This record gives sequence, structure tokens and C-alpha cells, in this order.
Amino acid sequence: MKDNFSSHSRQYSVFRPTYPDEAIEFILNLVNNKTNVWDCGTGNGQLAGKLSPFFQHVYATDISENQIMNAVRKDNITYEVVSAENVTFNENFFDLITVAQAIHWFDFDNFYEKVRHTLKPDGIIAVIGYNLMTIDGECDKIIHRLYSDILGDTYWDKERKYLDEQYKTIPFPFQEIQAPSFSQKVKWNLDELIGYLNTWSAVQHFIKKNGTNPVDEVRKDFEKMWGKEKQKEVTFPTLLRIGKLK
Repeated sequence: MKDNFSSHSRQYSVFRPTYPDEAIEFILNLVNNKTNVWDCGTGNGQLAGKLSPFFQHVYATDISENQIMNAVRKDNITYEVVSAENVTFNENFFDLITVAQAIHWFDFDNFYEKVRHTLKPDGIIAVIGYNLMTIDGECDKIIHRLYSDILGDTYWDKERKYLDEQYKTIPFPFQEIQAPSFSQKVKWNLDELIGYLNTWSAVQHFIKKNGTNPVDEVRKDFEKMWGKEKQKEVTFPTLLRIGKLK
């Protein structure tokens, strides 16, 4: 499991979008009992925090100590710094296992072995994420220039392809439950957009290699289209795979 986010965990906690309440409600309606949930690859605990009101206890794990240091704090959330493949939970322990914007970094076979060991026979596994956002025609062109032309395959990790393919191509050896389409909409000013772009792992790879920030190359173009104080609606398409043990 890769750790691409420890170096900018504070930015990640401030600028990363969350997940639609409608999608979380859909998942929760499939869960028969709500005793224990494991949020794996929890990052800053965004999803763990949203799940905590509905479960007796949330176990949230991540490989990044810095991410967990910046995580949401709730009385019924226990955080642990450990990789997805090396947890030591009891057999048939979880009613729900979630992975938010992280499954593409995992060793699939080893993680799914942990899922089969720790998920209750009637439990649910839900993999959720989001794809490249849309704003409007002109801004989207600038985003795609940054994403594909400036960063491209040189700076994006190969695992990013699973997000580009909308999680449809990740191995998912479970009895799948079809989910409707969801999206998360936020109102952002330009500084919030720039803050989010700076959390991209490929941006951090570019900075490390070249000593300059590629987001600076497109900021002036955004300013022409956006205006410093104006807010625009930003839409993140939700990616969702849900299953039960076979």
C-alpha cells in the first residue's frame, strides 16, 4: 500500500471533498446490524466521521500517521496506523467495511483476504471514491490540461487508472449490489480549488522532481475565468462498488 499523502496531510484534511449523504444512506440501508464498522484507508477520517453516529464503534486504519494526526475525532472512533493488509481484527467482527478513495493503492488479494476473515456473513463491503471534477466548459479545459498534459503518465501513479476507469476495473470478488449514481457538489472560490489541486499526488511528485509547482502554471488561466472571490459549483462524480460475501 502506497503512502502518497503524509507530506501534505493538513492540506488534505482542509481541501479534500467529502462523500454525498445520499450515497452513505444507501449503504447504511443495506447493513442489517450497526455494531462495528472498519473504515480502511481512512485518511483524515472523513468517512469515519460520517459513519460514527450510526455505529456503536468505528475502527479506522491508515498507513499514514500524519493523516491520522489530522483526523476527525469522535468518542466512538478508534484510529490505528497500520496498512490495509496487516490488520489483526477478529473473525466475523464487522457489519460494514468501507474504503474511501483508497482501494486503488491496496494489494487487492491480501486486503480481500482480510475482508473475508473479518466481515460478518451478512456484512457489506462498500468501496467509494470520486472521479475528476467538473465545473464548466472553460474551467474543465484548464483542469484537463493540468491533469493530462502537464502531469500525465509521467507524474500520476499507475494505480490512478482505476479512478479514471471509474473503479469498474478493480478486482471485486463479491456478490455485487448495484447502486444508483451519486455526485458531491460543493461551492468553491478559486483559493479552495487551488488548495484542492495541490493535494493531488501527481502535483506533489512534480514538485519533488522539478522544484516548481505545476498548479502555478494554470492559476492565471483560472483567474481569468473565475475571479478571485467568486464561487463556482464544483461537481465530483461518486464512484461506488458494494458487495456481500459469496
